[in-house]
Amino acid sequence: MADIHVGGQAVIEGVMMRSPHRVSTAVRKADGEIVVRNRDYISFVHRYKLLGLPLIRGLVSFVEMLVISIGTLNYSAEVAMKEEEEKSNPKKEKKSSDFLRSAYLALTAIFAMALGIGIFFFLPLWFSEFLGVKREALTFNLIAGLVRVFLFVVYVWALSRIGEFKRIFQYHGAEHKSIYTFEAGKELTVDNVKGFSTRHPRCGTSFILIVVVFAILVYSLSDTIYYLATGVPPTLPKRFLLHFSLLPFVAGVGYELLRASGRRQRSKVIRFLSTPGLWIQSITTNEPTPDQMEVALVALKNALNTAEKSEETSSASANKESSN
Repeated sequence: MADIHVGGQAVIEGVMMRSPHRVSTAVRKADGEIVVRNRDYISFVHRYKLLGLPLIRGLVSFVEMLVISIGTLNYSAEVAMKEEEEKSNPKKEKKSSDFLRSAYLALTAIFAMALGIGIFFFLPLWFSEFLGVKREALTFNLIAGLVRVFLFVVYVWALSRIGEFKRIFQYHGAEHKSIYTFEAGKELTVDNVKGFSTRHPRCGTSFILIVVVFAILVYSLSDTIYYLATGVPPTLPKRFLLHFSLLPFVAGVGYELLRASGRRQRSKVIRFLSTPGLWIQSITTNEPTPDQMEVALVALKNALNTAEKSEETSSASANKESSN
């Protein structure tokens, strides 16, 4: 297995790959050309020793990945939106177009984040409160956790039924298969990629499930401590604030557990704990086409800085395009 850790993300008609020193996003345009944006990036976890400590590194990596993910999705959306705008109105003034596009993407990201907090964080708490479970901290948080899992599964299942997301899930599968190929030490070719699975234990889907399960334990303990200190169970607003404030700790532990699951797949216990995440990936990943595998490989080669000259030329073109 390769010593270099790589990760990735599916985007609109493309894939983002991240190595320890570079983030590369490859997107296929409607005319078949693959454009690549490369950005040198070293994580704060590796820049500062304090931020590289266990638990802390999980939170830092989570925030970094969130920022990179949003920027990458925006870039792929910009490529797609630019093509549509050029077809419909090639003479449209560029500065106005860029401003409106950036504003639209920013508002969309803010709305999606607010909606996610409401649906996946507040709604489960409200549902447990609605059922009248107040004093039993474990029961309350177990119900809330099960509701979160249910909502998450329904959410990704609903996305899988939408045509555009079917293609994104195919690129998600291409990302996993390409990473598997690299980790196996195989040559990065489409033929080699075809032989690997679309499900990977270090996927963000598995991370979410790990966080949900661990949150049940942490939030049950925090609610119990609150009850012992005050004599009354926390109200819904106080419970929301208490749980939300502990989310960084929960995410940090979840990150450590995810790292362990990726490294110790030979362990029966780790494989057992990884199974639910792999099950969910049967929804969030689809078998990609050879063209989609090619895009994932271009992103991976660029992230590893092993891309051929022709791919580097495409990368320069993409950087020029994104700076205009």
